[in-house]
Amino acid sequence: MNINKQRLLKRIGYEFQDQGLFELALTHRSYGANNNERLEFLGDAALNFIIGHAIYQQLPDTNEGDLSRYRANLVKGKTLAEVGRELGIGEHLKLGGGEMKSGGHRRESILADAVEAIIGAIYLDGGISACEKAVLALFSERLDTLTQTNLKDPKTQLQELLQSRGKSLPVYEVINIAGEAHDQHFTVTCSVDGLPTPTVGEGTSRRSAEKKAAAAALSGLHQ
Repeated sequence: MNINKQRLLKRIGYEFQDQGLFELALTHRSYGANNNERLEFLGDAALNFIIGHAIYQQLPDTNEGDLSRYRANLVKGKTLAEVGRELGIGEHLKLGGGEMKSGGHRRESILADAVEAIIGAIYLDGGISACEKAVLALFSERLDTLTQTNLKDPKTQLQELLQSRGKSLPVYEVINIAGEAHDQHFTVTCSVDGLPTPTVGEGTSRRSAEKKAAAAALSGLHQ
């Protein structure tokens, strides 16, 4: 296995006993008949259970309807594609010629499916405990920002709060990008009316760093 895939495995946080499962999880249906669709099916089921269980434990006073909405927000395609981009899965996907030419390695649906397939592969390779450990690590930041009162992400909350107060919209600025192209770490500031200095957020993607900066700004404005 090449060094880039070893780095991907490190970011995923799991070491496969059966490397063939890992390779299969990265194989899109456009590449051939032996592809990741069945693993995707299995991963979808495992992901829904693991995230549902985590939310159930984390939010003991939340009703069934809100629990379902929290889970749906975490396991939807857009969120999974974000996880895929943060991991850098796209560059490792096996795609058919047409998908390669059309930029399939960046397509949201393909990235989301690959994330589910990897989760399914981990379940088959290591069992439910290993799968749960990997999923909770991959979604830790998103689970940590759950609240019982708001299903919107911090950037949306901040924008709506500022608009309700007649303030200017927040301004985000990337002040540092560390690491190589496939394994970057972003530092972002968020400047808002009402706070004397910009807040700072860090993450493995620009979006995750912006969310943390926005969350810090929300905290400051509510004090």
